[in-house]
Amino acid sequence: MTIIQLEYLLAVANCGSFSLAAEHSFVTQPSLSMQVKALEEELGVVLLDRSKKPVIPTEAGEVVLEQARETISAYNNIKEAVAELKGETAGKLRLGVIPTIAPYLLHKFIPAFVHTYPKVELEISEMVTANIVDALKRDRIDAALVAGGTCGEGIIEQELFNDRFFAYVSPENPLYERHNIRIEDIDLRDLVILSPGNCMRDQIVELCQARRTIPSHFTFESSSLDTLMRMVDCTQCLTIIPEMAIEYIPANRRDRVKPLAKGATSRKIVVGVRRTYVKRSIIKALTDTILKNVPHPVTDPL
Repeated sequence: MTIIQLEYLLAVANCGSFSLAAEHSFVTQPSLSMQVKALEEELGVVLLDRSKKPVIPTEAGEVVLEQARETISAYNNIKEAVAELKGETAGKLRLGVIPTIAPYLLHKFIPAFVHTYPKVELEISEMVTANIVDALKRDRIDAALVAGGTCGEGIIEQELFNDRFFAYVSPENPLYERHNIRIEDIDLRDLVILSPGNCMRDQIVELCQARRTIPSHFTFESSSLDTLMRMVDCTQCLTIIPEMAIEYIPANRRDRVKPLAKGATSRKIVVGVRRTYVKRSIIKALTDTILKNVPHPVTDPL
């Protein structure tokens, strides 16, 4: 049994196919298949159900995969542990980021992080919260930038800062003349929101106590906050946006941003990691860099 065999097995389980796993691992499919087959023969069990599409682990495969993840994690962190003893911050950091954070935050700290920690190999993936949780649990990423309270059990959240919610209101909407807006005054028929899979959507639905039984003027959902704001610009609708997005709104449309009345909610921006995470020095370097390079509050829109 070798580390490379365990890595190939894990790649197939994560990708759901031998071809994608081979591409991900930068090897030919026959080479990868041969290594996985050799591991199965050594253990005397079938680890992958090849009749399924996508390929899934067998019962024995699940047991082996659980141990393989721990083994590979320990193996990959030997160099990082030695670097830490030498006072260095080095190794690979695989970071997941949700779409309502990525475009507004990443560019603020990545240049400083890369410059300060040149021995860290940074891999960043934008993905929705459900995929981030799955990737964390499967050891496909090491850490994530997410909204607090959305990852569930088994994930530790290290709080960074609060990100308030604001309304973005069409000039044709009756609430446009308000200095600030109470949640209870929002006509839910005018509210356009993020599409399913975005955790901020769930927060907004809960905040507004939205009900699908309420008839809308029309239904529009998008995975992009910018698209929602453009839709507001050409209709009488409104949407809810995070504070970190405000500075990217053009000055001639900044008047459409309205504070939500006192008592309205915000979200906490956190770094999420598994309870058993090991890349402590690198993740501390990440959190320190974010806190140093991202002003709080992110904007002063009023």
